[in-house]
Amino acid sequence: MKTDTSARVLVIMPAWNEAESVGNTVREVLSVGMPYDVLVVNDGSKDETAVLAAAAGATVLNLPFNLGVGGAMRAGFKYAQRRGYSRVIQVDADGQHDPRNIEEVLSGLEYADISIGARFADRGDYEVKGPRKWAMQFLARVISGLAKTRLTDVTSGFRAANERAINQYLDHYPAEYLGDTIDSLVVAVRSGCKVTQIPVAMRPRQGGTPSHDPVKAAIYLGRSVFALLFALTRKRSLLQTSDKTSQEPATC
Repeated sequence: MKTDTSARVLVIMPAWNEAESVGNTVREVLSVGMPYDVLVVNDGSKDETAVLAAAAGATVLNLPFNLGVGGAMRAGFKYAQRRGYSRVIQVDADGQHDPRNIEEVLSGLEYADISIGARFADRGDYEVKGPRKWAMQFLARVISGLAKTRLTDVTSGFRAANERAINQYLDHYPAEYLGDTIDSLVVAVRSGCKVTQIPVAMRPRQGGTPSHDPVKAAIYLGRSVFALLFALTRKRSLLQTSDKTSQEPATC
């Protein structure tokens, strides 16, 4: 007998070699006391990520090799669809996303299909500088124009989706660099999904090593602009109509 999960929220946590932090992050999410189910998508980790996530109370979906965040999230969305979840939210395994903010981010789904937990929105003291900051500001301006709403943090992975957005993501959720943030968001917007943002305060990562330095920041600038241009060339998502010989644009 299939369990009714439509009233519950699936927290999807992509994790690649996050043994230092994944256990504590799962426990934090579950300790909030809300109807959250945690799915850790173990993205081909070589450490004890899967074992520690399961011990902390998460369901673990093991991928045979590393697919990247995009591939891991696509697997998570497929799991959510098959299990009947109507709301999902991505929470990073490194502890940067505060589980106490989950309900706030989910509240954006009352009037939008995708809700982003946003930095740089008059809350918290998270700061970036140099090329990385320039790239984020440029991307935010362009995608705000496409979405017809003010967005300050379009690269945030702390984002929620309703059932319609989940279906759209499954039609198009790329695994390329920045595909899980920029590409997926651009196509979702162009396919008719409504996007909003909720201000949140991000925390320092609770384990592992940050990947930021001046050289990587400059590379990020170039890659992010390329990712945006590539996303703008994507076709809108298409869903099959009742007539299986035809298609129509997906609308959220």
